[in-house]
Amino acid sequence: MKRRNRILILGVAAVAGVFGLPPVRSAVDTTYEQIKLLVDVLQYIREQYVESVDQKAIVYGAASGMTRALDPFSQFMEPEAHKEMKTETQGQFGGLGIRIAVRDGWLTVITPMPDTPAYRLGILPGDKIVKIEDEVTQGLSVEDAVTRLRGKPGTKVSLTIAREGDKEPRVFSITREVIKIQSVKSALLDGGIGYLRLSEFIETSNADLLKAGRELKSKGMNSLILDLRNNPGGLLTSAVDVTKLFLGDNKLIVYTQGRAQPRADYLADAQAPYGNLPLAILVNGGSASASEIVTGALQDQRRAIIVGSETFGKGSVQSVIPLEDGSALRLTVAKYYTPSGRSIHRDEKTKKGGITPDIVIAVPRETEAKLQSQSEEVYAKDKAPQSTVKSEERVKDEVLDRAVEILKAEAVFKGMNR
Repeated sequence: MKRRNRILILGVAAVAGVFGLPPVRSAVDTTYEQIKLLVDVLQYIREQYVESVDQKAIVYGAASGMTRALDPFSQFMEPEAHKEMKTETQGQFGGLGIRIAVRDGWLTVITPMPDTPAYRLGILPGDKIVKIEDEVTQGLSVEDAVTRLRGKPGTKVSLTIAREGDKEPRVFSITREVIKIQSVKSALLDGGIGYLRLSEFIETSNADLLKAGRELKSKGMNSLILDLRNNPGGLLTSAVDVTKLFLGDNKLIVYTQGRAQPRADYLADAQAPYGNLPLAILVNGGSASASEIVTGALQDQRRAIIVGSETFGKGSVQSVIPLEDGSALRLTVAKYYTPSGRSIHRDEKTKKGGITPDIVIAVPRETEAKLQSQSEEVYAKDKAPQSTVKSEERVKDEVLDRAVEILKAEAVFKGMNR
């Protein structure tokens, strides 16, 4: 039998040589040896470990370890975690309202979601969650963390947060709520400047923005601010459709490419509903993924001015592959590139990545926290701000103010050159 197998392998190698393909024996042998190592470890654990073990738990642990060695966004999801992920995509779930990833071995907040417990308490992008209750989180996977953070609405969970610039960690006691994924908020500012804040890229984002834009247009909007601060991203198709609202002429929006994934280009349409509307985009360290696609495209195509601070740098494409037992593999298969060829994804070694605004405004961490605690609404003529923050303690939104100044100056300049 061994002789027949050996002849078969040599035959495959010979055929590969005839057709100019690399011999396969070395790769096959190496793969077999590596898989055999895993099987041997499993066998030793089953036979010799001091206590009896759940074999499925060991296999799940091995699968989690394999994906953890790849990047912070690839992960193995046990059936319950996979179910939780599908629940979230349906629009609401019980939790705190934060998006998290792993950076430098620690759970890190990508962004808090507006109108959620975490947002109202002032948790910020970049905060490191060093403890959940009394458990240290170093090395904890995202899926395990999500399981611990979510729970029955009305129950509390304690988070210990390490924030850059703080000497000591902060402890937050947060009450879980049903988290509803929102879409768009709008207001008309002085000078006919429209304001649209998009909190996440979901299936309805394009339609919601288009509807809100039309309403603002009917009220006299002549320029627009699109606020993508603390927007963690979402659907690629939604990012492309949102960009199409502002970019026309069939221009390139973004392309994806991976080792096993051929380049795929995403283009604008011939016409854009707001293709000629003066536009400013607001971003910060909590703007990630789809937010960076929109921002990078409109910056590269010189369609908008970008104001704020450097974005998160999450520019990779994950495919969710369901497995037979209800578990799933979330695997990074490609990266996003802006029209000029910039990779959005932050390199963990060089720390380079993300989108750098045209006008960089560094906002202190405490100011960001206060801005989150202030009214969710921008000051509109017909709306009084509602906030738990006292008027004397309120802080200015310098990023928004600068964008307003720029658009007003552009309007004046155009008026002078008519």
